[in-house]
Amino acid sequence: MKQLTSYLKQIPWLTSFRTAFLSNPNRLLSVKATFVIGLLIIIMVSFGLPFYAVTLGLGALAGALSETDDHPKGRLKSLALKVVSFAIASFSVELLQPYPVILGIGLSLSTIVFILIGGVSERFRGVTFGALLVGIYTMIGTQISPNWYLQPILLTSGAFIYGTFSYILLRIKPYSLLEEQLARGFAALSLYFNEKSKLFPSTKGEEKEIRTKLALLNVQTVEALDQCKEVLNSYGDSLKDQTPLKPYFYYFMVLQSLHERATSSHERYDLLSENSSNKDLIGGIRQLLKELSTATQRFGNSLLTGMPYKHPTAADWLIKAVSNSVKNNDLNPSLPIKLLIQNLSQSHYILKNIKENYNNISLPKLEKETRSYYQIFKLQLNIDHPKMRYALKLSLAFLISYATYKYFNIEKGEWIVLTVLLVLQPSYSETRKFLLQRILGTLAGVVSGIVIIKLFTFYGQIALMIASAYLFFFWLKRKYSISVIYVTFFVMCAFNIIANKGVDAMGPRLVDTVLGAFISFLVVRFLWPNWQYKKLPSLLSEAVLKNSAYLKAILNEYEKPLTDDLDYRIARREAHRADNALVKAWQNMQLDPKKHQKLKVTAFRLTYLNHALLSYLSALGAHRAQNNKQTLNILSFENHILKTLEEAFNWLTIEDNSQISHIEDDLEELRQLLHSKKEKAVRIEYSLLFNITEVTQRILKQAQLFKLAEGENANK
Repeated sequence: MKQLTSYLKQIPWLTSFRTAFLSNPNRLLSVKATFVIGLLIIIMVSFGLPFYAVTLGLGALAGALSETDDHPKGRLKSLALKVVSFAIASFSVELLQPYPVILGIGLSLSTIVFILIGGVSERFRGVTFGALLVGIYTMIGTQISPNWYLQPILLTSGAFIYGTFSYILLRIKPYSLLEEQLARGFAALSLYFNEKSKLFPSTKGEEKEIRTKLALLNVQTVEALDQCKEVLNSYGDSLKDQTPLKPYFYYFMVLQSLHERATSSHERYDLLSENSSNKDLIGGIRQLLKELSTATQRFGNSLLTGMPYKHPTAADWLIKAVSNSVKNNDLNPSLPIKLLIQNLSQSHYILKNIKENYNNISLPKLEKETRSYYQIFKLQLNIDHPKMRYALKLSLAFLISYATYKYFNIEKGEWIVLTVLLVLQPSYSETRKFLLQRILGTLAGVVSGIVIIKLFTFYGQIALMIASAYLFFFWLKRKYSISVIYVTFFVMCAFNIIANKGVDAMGPRLVDTVLGAFISFLVVRFLWPNWQYKKLPSLLSEAVLKNSAYLKAILNEYEKPLTDDLDYRIARREAHRADNALVKAWQNMQLDPKKHQKLKVTAFRLTYLNHALLSYLSALGAHRAQNNKQTLNILSFENHILKTLEEAFNWLTIEDNSQISHIEDDLEELRQLLHSKKEKAVRIEYSLLFNITEVTQRILKQAQLFKLAEGENANK
C-alpha cells in the first residue's frame, strides 16, 4: 500500500490535481455529501425503489445542510439530536396531514420554538434548521408516499447514514475541521494583504475607496477568526490531553497576530505616498504585502493538503533589500514607513518560522461563552430580541404560506413554504438579496433544466441528479443563485425518477417560488423591517464603546504587560466585531427602499472612518511589546483620549446634545498638544494618538448628522 501511495505521489498531474482538489474546502463537503446521496440513489434505483432512492437522498441532503463544525464527540451528540428532531418533525407532519388547521398552527408554533432553541448554540441551530427542512420535505412527498410512515423513516435514515459516514471520516482524520477553519482564516487574511498592497502608492480618493474594501474584507477575516475559536473550544472541551491541539492553538494565535499587524496603520497612506523620502520604498512595500498575501494563502493550502509549507523566497530577498537600504542610510524614509517595514518584517519572520515555534508556547486561554443554555434561551424570550422577532416573522410567513396553498388548493403548494424557509432572513435587506437570487436561480434552472432533461435517458437523469447535488453544495456558500439552479435540476430529476413528472412539476414550482418570495417580502417589509439607518446610532455608540475598551486594554499592556493577554484579545475582537456591524449596516443599506436609505453617505463615511480608527488602534497595540520607560510618557494622553471617548459614548446614548462642544474642544486641545511633541523615541505613539483624536473628531461630526435627523423625526 505504501509503495502504491509513493508511486502515485510521483505522478505530476495526479499530485497537481490532488493539491488543487484538497485546497478548496467546498469541494471536500461537496464530494462527501454527493458520495452518500449518489450511493443511496444508485442502490435503491437498482432495487427498483425510486421513491426510496429520492427520499433517502433528500434526508442525506438535509443532514449535510445541517451539519455543524464539532469535535467528533460533539458531532456524535449532534447526530443523535438530529435523528430525534428529524423523526419528530417528519412523523408530526405525517400524522397531522388529515387535520390541516392543526398542522398549520403546529408548524407555526414549532417554528418559534425551533428558532429560539437554534439561537442557543451553533450546534442547535444546525439541527433545528434541518428539522424544519425535513418537515417541509415530508409535506412535499406526502401525496406520493406509499405509506404514511415511510417518509419519516427514510428521511431520518438518510440523515443518519450521511451523519455516520461524516463521523467516520472525521474519526479517521480528527483534526481536519481545525485545519479547514484555520485555512479559511489564512485565506481571508491573504485577500486582505493583497487589497492593502494597492495602497502603495495611493491618492486620498484611492485610499478612501481601498479602505472601504478593506473594511468589507475584514468582516470575512474576523468571522473566520470567530469560527476558528469556536472549533478550538469544541476540541478543547472534548479532550483531556490537549497536547495534540498545541500546533493549532499556535497557528490561531499567529493568525490573530498577523491580523492585528495587517490592519495596522501608522499614517494616512496618501501622505506616505506623497512624501518624497518614501518614494523609493513604496514599490518594495507593495511587493512585500503581495508576498505576505501569497505566504498566508500557501500556509492555508498546506494545512488542507498536508504538503510542506514553503515560504516565498522573494519575501526573504525583499525584506533584506528594504531593511539594508534603511539600515545603511541609502534611503531616509519617514518614521511611519520605517515602522511599517518593521511590522511587515515581523509578519514575514513569523510566517517563515511558523512550523518551528509551536512547541515553545503554553496553551493560551480562549474566549468562551459563560452563560448557560437556559440563560441564553431565557434572554431571547423578549419581543425586542432579534432572534424572537425573526422567529415570529418566519412563523407568520409559514402560516400565511400554508393557509394560501390550502385555501386555493395550489398545485405543489408546499414549495411556497419551502421557499419561505430558504429566503426569509432576519432583516429586509438580507431577505431581498436571497429573494432575488432564489427567483432568478429557479427561473434559470427551470428553463435550462427542461431543455437538458429531455436529452437524458433514465440513467442519465440519475447521473445528472448526482452531479447537480455536487454542484449545489459546491456553489452554496460561494454563489447562492447558481446553487439554486443546480438544486432545481436535482428536484426535476427526482420527480422524473419517481413518476416521470419532472418537467410537469417545474411550472408549479416556479409559480410557488414566486409566491413564497412575495409572502416573505410582505412579512419582512411590514413586520419589524429593521431599516439600517435606524441602527446607525446604536451601532456607532457600540463601536465607540468597544474602541474605548480596546484602547484601555492597550493602555494596560503598556503599563504592565501580561503573560496571558486574553482580556486584550477579547477587547480587540469586540472592537472588530463592532466595526463589522457598521460595515454590514452600510452594505445592507444599499438594498433598503430608497426612502429608507437615509444617511447613506453618513453610513459610508462612518464605515471608512471607524475602520481607519481601528487601524490606528491596532498599530498602537502592535507596538505594545516594545514597551519602555519613555513610552510611558504617552499614558497620560491615552487616559485623556480614553476619557473623551467615554464622554462621546455617553453623548451618543442620550438625547442631550449640549455635551458635544465640550468633547470637540477636548479633542482639539489634545490634537494641538500631540502635534507639539517632538520626542523622537515616542514620536510614533504621539503620531498615532494624534490620528486617533483626529479620526474621532470626524466620526463625531458624522454622528451629529443622525443626531439632528433623530431630533427632526421627534419633532414631526
